[in-house]
Amino acid sequence: MLIEIDFNSEEAIYIQLRNQIILGIATSIFQEGDSLPSVRQLADTIGVNMHTVNKAYAVLKQEGFISLDKRRGAVIRVDIDKIKALEEMREQLRLVLAKGCCKNIAREEVHGLVDDIFDTYSGMI
Repeated sequence: MLIEIDFNSEEAIYIQLRNQIILGIATSIFQEGDSLPSVRQLADTIGVNMHTVNKAYAVLKQEGFISLDKRRGAVIRVDIDKIKALEEMREQLRLVLAKGCCKNIAREEVHGLVDDIFDTYSGMI
């Protein structure tokens, strides 16, 4: 598993870690039922505090991407609640699109970006 953390980024490390795992699921690097490294193992591998990895795993669990099992640790369990996912996506997109409108980004440009990005995840659908 290749996780790249930008220690100079303004984005919190646990968020970077969460995002990389979500991207790994979307690009089929991680499959339903795969176990992620233990908190200690991942913290040692990427050079961060165990509490940082623990926080990332807790957020991923809360968001329905993993389950935490005493024997297997963090396991990929993608939540199938599509209606809830669409509502969350709508809220996130609302701000992203507002920022784009402020910068005069056209609807067609947004559609092109969405298509390009979505194509990278087409193996999941």
